[in-house]
Amino acid sequence: MINNRNPWCLAAAGTGVAILAIGLLTFHPRPAEAQGSAPKYEVDPFWPRPLPNQWVTGSVGGVCTDAQDHVFIVNRRNLTDNELDAAYQAPWVIEFDPEGDVVNSWGDANVLGPGRHACYVDYENNVWLPSNQDGIVQKYSHDGSKLLLQIGTRGIVDSSDGTIAGRALNSSHTGFYRPGGIAVDRGGGDVYVSDGEEPGSNHRVAVFDRNGRFLRQWVLHRTKAEMEAGEGDEFMQVPHCVAIGNDGLVYVCDRRGDRVQVFDKMGTFQKDILVPYETQSSHRVNYGERTQPPGPGYLPRAWGTAGWVGFSPDQAQRFMFVLNEENEQVDIFDHASGKLLSSFGRPGHQAGEFSHGHTMAVDSKGNIFVAEVGVGNEAGHRVQKFRIVASR
Repeated sequence: MINNRNPWCLAAAGTGVAILAIGLLTFHPRPAEAQGSAPKYEVDPFWPRPLPNQWVTGSVGGVCTDAQDHVFIVNRRNLTDNELDAAYQAPWVIEFDPEGDVVNSWGDANVLGPGRHACYVDYENNVWLPSNQDGIVQKYSHDGSKLLLQIGTRGIVDSSDGTIAGRALNSSHTGFYRPGGIAVDRGGGDVYVSDGEEPGSNHRVAVFDRNGRFLRQWVLHRTKAEMEAGEGDEFMQVPHCVAIGNDGLVYVCDRRGDRVQVFDKMGTFQKDILVPYETQSSHRVNYGERTQPPGPGYLPRAWGTAGWVGFSPDQAQRFMFVLNEENEQVDIFDHASGKLLSSFGRPGHQAGEFSHGHTMAVDSKGNIFVAEVGVGNEAGHRVQKFRIVASR
């Protein structure tokens, strides 16, 4: 029997139940895409609720959820002096309850790494933070009061001179070079780190045991043709995220390759799931139409499509969600086949639109949370919630 009060059950049941998209803020799959099989999402414009104490977030580098459906965001605190005329920097880490109210905040700049890129809550309710501006990964208690583990040393990266200006070595057993994502294996606590979130940094998945001892590593898979070419986005290795599915496989965002790569836990390549790029503006290559000078973050195709990965909360994880950074949307795939079913979102600064959607999380009800970092003076320094719209 289907629970009519649970929109996720309705969306995933696959028993001929119609799913209705209601309201102006609902996003529909494009006509060319599959209809009727993927859940449909709308933005919740009232989540989160207004922050207390005149707090304002800067770029939101990460978002993650815990077993109680509390949502954590990682704030880069990069407000301008002008913004601070009327506001206060929000704390580094903010915890919201499911309704969107702030229930906790924490973070000490003298302890946190200098880069706030993502977050992850493990099966023991610990909060993990990678620092993408140096070479450390940290594990905190759920309330942030205790630093439980740190892999790496602040200010030292896995490079030829130990700095982020050096040549990546991709080999350290004790640290990283711009780590971007974390996943913890429920089976034994092994920690999987996508190490290298930008071109020129490391480019590996590094695995450590629960105590921070190095176990193994591997790099993204490249075809023989890509290896022989030795250039281009397909060759450039940027493992931007890592996730472990209920199937026991490891999913890695091959950001510049426009695909998610799937491995077993020992690093043996299984398959690619392609995340297509679609050119949507004829003006993007015409600098005369642009308002920002060329540079990192402004150039066409600066990111790649495969930014972050999440799964639907059913045991089979029927749907895989990919935050498509390049197209500013969330793509919904059939997990088993890798077929693209639908997408939602678009570029923009209004509710439900993205200005460099960067990381993503899914809670136990199938709600999707997207953190935006913006670029330069762009908007998008926020987290948004998208909920399933379903009915009989």
